Amino acid sequence: MPSTASRLGSTHGTQTPPPQRRWVAQSPREPKRQGSASEQELSPVRQEAHGGRGCCHTDCLEAPLSVAFRRLGAAIASHPWAFLLAPVLLTAALGSGLVFLPEDSESLEEQYTPIGSPAKAERRFVQGHFSTNDSYRFSASRMSSESHFASILVVSRNESLLEEDIFQEVNRLDQAVQALSAVQEDGTQIPYSTVCAKYKELCVPPNPLLVAWQNDSLLLDLKNLTFPVYNMSGHIIYMASFFGGNVLGQEMGQSRHLIKSKALRLLYYLKTEQDEDSKRSKAWLNHFMDQFRDMTSALALDKIKVVFLTSLFKQRELKATSKTVIPLFHLSYSLVILFAVISCFRVDCIRNKMWVAILGVVSVAMSVVSSFGLMLHIGVPFVIIVANSPFLILGIGVDDMFIMISAWQRTSLGDSIKDRLSNVYSKVAVSITITTLTNIFAFYTGITSSFRSIQYFCIYTGTTLMFCYIYCITFFGAAMALDGKREVGCLRWVEKASSRYSSLKKACCIPFGSNLYEHGDDNHPMDLFFRDYFGPFLTNAKVKFLVVLLYISYLISSIYGCYQVKEGLDLRNLASDDSYIIPYFNTEEEFFSYYGPRVMVIVSESVDYWDEDIRQKLEKCMITFEENGYVDKNLTRFWLQAYLQYLNNSGNDPNNKNTFMNNISGFLSIFPFFTYDINFSSYEITSSRGFIQTIQVSSSDKKKRMLFQLRNIAKNCEVPVMVYNHAFIYFDQYSVIIENTIRNVLIASLAMFVVALLLIPHPVCSLWVTFAIASVIVGVTGFMALWRVDLDSISMVYLIICIGFSFDFSAHISYAFVASSEDTVNKKLVEALYMLGYPVLQSAVSTILGVCVLAVAKAYIFRTFFKIMFLVMLFGVAHGLIFIPVFLTFF
Repeated sequence: MPSTASRLGSTHGTQTPPPQRRWVAQSPREPKRQGSASEQELSPVRQEAHGGRGCCHTDCLEAPLSVAFRRLGAAIASHPWAFLLAPVLLTAALGSGLVFLPEDSESLEEQYTPIGSPAKAERRFVQGHFSTNDSYRFSASRMSSESHFASILVVSRNESLLEEDIFQEVNRLDQAVQALSAVQEDGTQIPYSTVCAKYKELCVPPNPLLVAWQNDSLLLDLKNLTFPVYNMSGHIIYMASFFGGNVLGQEMGQSRHLIKSKALRLLYYLKTEQDEDSKRSKAWLNHFMDQFRDMTSALALDKIKVVFLTSLFKQRELKATSKTVIPLFHLSYSLVILFAVISCFRVDCIRNKMWVAILGVVSVAMSVVSSFGLMLHIGVPFVIIVANSPFLILGIGVDDMFIMISAWQRTSLGDSIKDRLSNVYSKVAVSITITTLTNIFAFYTGITSSFRSIQYFCIYTGTTLMFCYIYCITFFGAAMALDGKREVGCLRWVEKASSRYSSLKKACCIPFGSNLYEHGDDNHPMDLFFRDYFGPFLTNAKVKFLVVLLYISYLISSIYGCYQVKEGLDLRNLASDDSYIIPYFNTEEEFFSYYGPRVMVIVSESVDYWDEDIRQKLEKCMITFEENGYVDKNLTRFWLQAYLQYLNNSGNDPNNKNTFMNNISGFLSIFPFFTYDINFSSYEITSSRGFIQTIQVSSSDKKKRMLFQLRNIAKNCEVPVMVYNHAFIYFDQYSVIIENTIRNVLIASLAMFVVALLLIPHPVCSLWVTFAIASVIVGVTGFMALWRVDLDSISMVYLIICIGFSFDFSAHISYAFVASSEDTVNKKLVEALYMLGYPVLQSAVSTILGVCVLAVAKAYIFRTFFKIMFLVMLFGVAHGLIFIPVFLTFF
């Protein structure tokens, strides 16, 4: 990032920087000494802070820090090899931690769902009060956690798949799947029949209607089905989640006539509860995924199209996605090295800094290795979004390198290396410290997030920034000192008068006859552009009016975009573009989006079910659930309703406790599927549960509304009730994502304000920094929504980055303006842009170069990083070079 504080003391690092202008005044306390002018120059920040223009300044920290860094520069110049080798040895030691990089991908639930979410507490309650048995009485809706499964979506190539020939083709597919057998490392076969979840002695059917057709195709009339419930000779078949793309006809009881159906689902549940069963199930699923394409090709399915998904997709896809970015690391670092070499190349071979620039990039790479190694040594988990960090660090570290080189180029070859490096450090080290601190604080505020993935990203990136800063002022400073010795050696070689090739040497090494002892007082063309063209252009009254209109348009568009933000993490965004899960989720969204998860309604405490008043309260609560717009009232199932009917049919009194309790065992023997819905203890029912079917919750907004409304209904029930489905673990992110984003942004912004107030010697700047941070964040949030980037735990962490970059782009442009000695606001504007316009532009370009390769990444996670960083750079530069300067002239 642009160390824009430092841009007051130094400009870009590409060419010879602009001269020391009027705003760099000679210290009145020290006369200028011949031959060591650079030694006597104060940093521009300090000079302006002492300029005595009657303003309030806050340089209580900046001034002593500048003195301390001058001494550090002298120490590095005296012992360059020590400061060069120490970071190398430290990197080698800490880099050994990279051997702990995890081979297995992280847990999606652990990293990308809120810490301490209500659904996790609800799950603990369910696991503590209701048992399950996937080896004998499996029920998907009763599972507290996601089971292992393989799901196949079958889409007819005709208008409907309710045809005998199509069912025959689906039947061949089902038989082929169930015939698959995996092989363990010891050669043991794992057939499907040994790992499938079972109800009694049989595997749970993948599709209840398909199994009914397989058992008796003549009895089942595919043209006379009802949906979502079909009564086949007294046997009830629930088809809600198994058929999609339906065309329904007239009502037939609580269901409707199923005229056409475009797609069906085959869902193969596997054993999960026991560790050994889970291990074998995973082996079978891996074999299934490896064989699926070959299997379907061999079947020659010409009437249907199929897509598949397994419960292992989260782990496998996260691991595969992380590998797609590895080639981009090499490309990114190559681009930045090329940019650094071109920027620091000079025809003057004495002052040429190509090799120093390469060492600057090496310094950044060392910081990444050291930080990542340290984090892995101490056990901080490595999550996939951390893979974005090196691209970001590359841009920030290179910017600081340019600042150091630029300040060095302004020193005189006639001074000693100790004096030159001391002068460089006194000018730029404080400003680099300011911008590094703001960025580190911005990232460390992410530790307060409710998402572990964000916490770990911020810890890794903040720590890497710290190492980058340390290596910049040690390793890279030592490299400059050693290169300074090369300059001296080159200079002496060129100046040898005894050589008969002296003129040729000088013509080759100093081609334009420049002064070997110059202070770099030549003007770069871009500085002249900002001074002579762009600055005066902005001072025109009509242009200012257009700038105000442009900002209003920007703000309106940004606010509109903020209202279009979609919340939550779409699972498709965790996979690469060519992943098999993308067509699966697209097909599911197209044909199976109407029915949502089947939700448990849990009576969480012991109540007197035999009390009629209690039962009426329970019935009232269930009716309230059924009346909700996200619930299908025809698919509610509650053991108490069936039990009351059972008691009434047998002539028993449901209002008598003994009768009520004594008859439950007989009821469960007839209706065994209710066995795991009633929790007994000491002749009382400590908890029980029923089920409701949610509908129309395909979007993240609807999921959030549904979850909020169902929990609110449960809270207002007159009996203690809670709702739960294992999908709620992921739905909870929708309710906290905005809250987390706002909290993190406010905390980081406050940290930026405090740092600006303490380290930038002008309090007015802090107010403009705060304004710029708020404006850029609003813009990035709004335009990222318009660019189809959702607000989730991935993009939220990238928004935190906006704060540090917004600070860098705006803080010191505004300070250069208010600290200018010019007598009119327009002249102040021109001078501020003259001093800092090109460094701000250059640092934005270098940062974009560091992340631009991610634009072609195959994964949403990495493309999102590029999109947000591009928006941050674009809007940050617009504020720093256009909006802030113009607005300052109004106030």
